[in-house]
Amino acid sequence: MASAPQAQLPLFYKDLMPLNSRDHAKWHARSVDRAGWVGNQHAIPLTVDEFAQAQRDFPIVFSAGDNPVPLALMGLNEGINVFFDDEGKALEDFYVPAYIRRYPFLLARLDPNSTNMSLCFDPTSDLLGEFEEGHALFDGEQATEHTQNLLQFCERFEEAGQRTQAFIDELKKHELLMDGEVSIQRNDKPDQPFIYRGFKMVNQEKLREVRGDQLRKWNESGLLPLIFAHLFSLDMMRVVFAKQSAQGKGPGAANSGDASLNAAPATN
Repeated sequence: MASAPQAQLPLFYKDLMPLNSRDHAKWHARSVDRAGWVGNQHAIPLTVDEFAQAQRDFPIVFSAGDNPVPLALMGLNEGINVFFDDEGKALEDFYVPAYIRRYPFLLARLDPNSTNMSLCFDPTSDLLGEFEEGHALFDGEQATEHTQNLLQFCERFEEAGQRTQAFIDELKKHELLMDGEVSIQRNDKPDQPFIYRGFKMVNQEKLREVRGDQLRKWNESGLLPLIFAHLFSLDMMRVVFAKQSAQGKGPGAANSGDASLNAAPATN
């Protein structure tokens, strides 16, 4: 149900090019009212800095595999996004993950032997170009305030990514992540539940076994609230499932009625 983005290029990005005043002196960045690059993506990478806001709108799970990443589920099935239409227009008010807002920019290390990172962009995007409208990226050889703000946003995103990795490392260290399974039952057809697997979630049984001193450390560091934000957000799967059904998408589209949810370890 939830896979990590491909290792070659991050999700959304088809190519990368460093932004510079020599080649892009006359370029502008367009403002848009839709995120066409989201397309039909159902799982969007999320940082821990966003858990508090994101858990109100999306289920937060972790991708399967040895290197799990937090994901905001915008749909429960591949190719389904219940928050954006096919053209990327938002269907309602909700928290838009920073990963979506960052595109087409990101920080990348051009020299593998250097720790310096450069502001890059996806040249296949139609958001940047030699347009007359939009925000100028450079004023002569100097980056404009708009470009400096973009750079700061990407820097903050990278810093949040480091905090997110530390959070994941702590969960893995204490073996708190398990293969998850969610069963969504329609009240009109309780004997035909929809089963979702292919993701990781926090093992609540193991969490209850953690010693008090460790819990205090996690509470002081802010890790414990992140775990609970994730666990509380799982109930949003029922809500997302209902949105899919209402929009005529997914396996439950032909059914109607309320739904209930059960989350448990995956079984063989």
